[in-house]
Amino acid sequence: MDEGKFNALLEPARKDRTLHVRVTGDEHASIEKAAADAGMTVSSFFRSLNLEGAGVRPMLTGDDRLVMAALLEDMRMIGINLNQVARALNSGRGVHPSELDINLENVQRVQAAVMSELRALTRRAGYQRRGER
Repeated sequence: MDEGKFNALLEPARKDRTLHVRVTGDEHASIEKAAADAGMTVSSFFRSLNLEGAGVRPMLTGDDRLVMAALLEDMRMIGINLNQVARALNSGRGVHPSELDINLENVQRVQAAVMSELRALTRRAGYQRRGER
């Protein structure tokens, strides 16, 4: 696995760089409102939009993070089940075909949920960028 793609920092990186952007009073008010609507500070909102626009990281709301955490937990549990099946097979014990079917159905279910959530996330991000709901 490419470690760069899944870099989960335990401590947030120190933010030691500053970007300066000039905006009108109306633009600033719009940015503040959009940040508040997203439940973020102006700084974190602006940073998220810039990182998303640069293709570095998507903008996730608190609800998005909860859904992703639930899906991650589902995938973890499926991985545990598949590992148990693999251990049984590797030790010469038999595995009932229904166990394999159940695990395969679970993988397909989570895959469909992840794809659905990513499509919805993409749509929501576009709506948020345009100030739509």
